[in-house]
Amino acid sequence: MTASSPIVPPAAVAVIGLGNMGLPMGLRLVKAGFDVTGFDVSEAARAKFAAAGGRTADDVAAAVESAEAVITLLPDGKIVREAVQTLRPHLKPAAILVDMSSSDPIGTRALGEELIAAGYAFVDAPVSGGVRRAADGTLAIMAGGEGAAIDRIAALLGAMGTQIFRTGALGSGHAMKALNNYVSSAGLVAAVEALLIGRKFGLDPGLMTDVLNASSGKNNTTEVKLKQFIISETFADGFPLRLMAKDVRTADDMAHALGIATPLADLCAQLWDAAARDLDEKANHTQVLRYLEGLGG
Repeated sequence: MTASSPIVPPAAVAVIGLGNMGLPMGLRLVKAGFDVTGFDVSEAARAKFAAAGGRTADDVAAAVESAEAVITLLPDGKIVREAVQTLRPHLKPAAILVDMSSSDPIGTRALGEELIAAGYAFVDAPVSGGVRRAADGTLAIMAGGEGAAIDRIAALLGAMGTQIFRTGALGSGHAMKALNNYVSSAGLVAAVEALLIGRKFGLDPGLMTDVLNASSGKNNTTEVKLKQFIISETFADGFPLRLMAKDVRTADDMAHALGIATPLADLCAQLWDAAARDLDEKANHTQVLRYLEGLGG
């Protein structure tokens, strides 16, 4: 396969990171007919992927050595860089790397420049939609990088998502993801604060949700999180609070680097950072309810 050949089934693909999103996204690629090898530093995560029908490798070198495309689904850009440094000596010459993590866009550009200079193609393609949409292959995907590189992985992206947005130059996908999560996080905090106010006043939380969803206050949280995970207190949508805090901070840092005044983003970043410090490391992001309840007043 040449550096310009499209990557289509049954091409070999490595998925590095088999967590909440990596596992279902890897299985979507298996279902689409790709020859997928998964790797995760967690033996339990590898076992879970294997039990669901995937194939795993015991080390990252074995996972990537035959791969035409290597997909990273890791907690942040620093871990992505560390993983790439480890796997890079084992890559095929025409391999393309696709970072589908929520990484810092400036770090993504720096890493991409290094890889491209070494002869590898690189695309940042973070996703939105959560675990449910990862499982059914309906994610929204924000792809940044050269058009020819994105063309090569069109079949890969199409196996995992139904809306593929070409956001621009390398790093733009990660920038868009951070900004999306900032907007989502602000809406979530507003909805939860309204819930706490209304509940104290005597309004029924379920009724409040119905009214919001029939009115101008409707947002992603009111539609798919309030009743499902927050009012029910299951807090089980699959996205960790610490990662939401990281993404909001990334968006706020972008604003400062660009000289844009963003007072609301500043406050949001501070709130989510504080919640991440206050709550358990494994807390779901919908558990920001607990942090807000704890503020009293």
